[in-house]
Amino acid sequence: YDETLAGGNGKGKQMNQLIYPKDVIIDRENDSFIISDYGNKRIMKWSRQNSGNGQIIISNINCYGLAIDKYGFIYVSDCEKHAIRKWKIGDQNGKLVAGGNGKGPNLNQLNHPSFIFVDNDCS
Repeated sequence: YDETLAGGNGKGKQMNQLIYPKDVIIDRENDSFIISDYGNKRIMKWSRQNSGNGQIIISNINCYGLAIDKYGFIYVSDCEKHAIRKWKIGDQNGKLVAGGNGKGPNLNQLNHPSFIFVDNDCS
């Protein structure tokens, strides 16, 4: 069967709408899921129990891909800043973990990072 878990109210900027969602991850510890709302430059958290409105947990980020580690840190790929950042929900700023030195081919650079994966060693 089909069930809408987030959005479903047309394209838009309201808390119950998304524009071009790119990735979704499950936060088992908080029984919620986290969506990269690419078109609105935000990351939304939605309760798995109540799918009415989402909550913005990170704003002003051109996020394409998401990952979560066993400690609950969220990793986001910022394709505009060519960087991967690690966030704890509630933090104001994420910690840079890769890239962030402009677009390019060098070891400290990325080129529009998209989907990411974090293994059990958090690497």
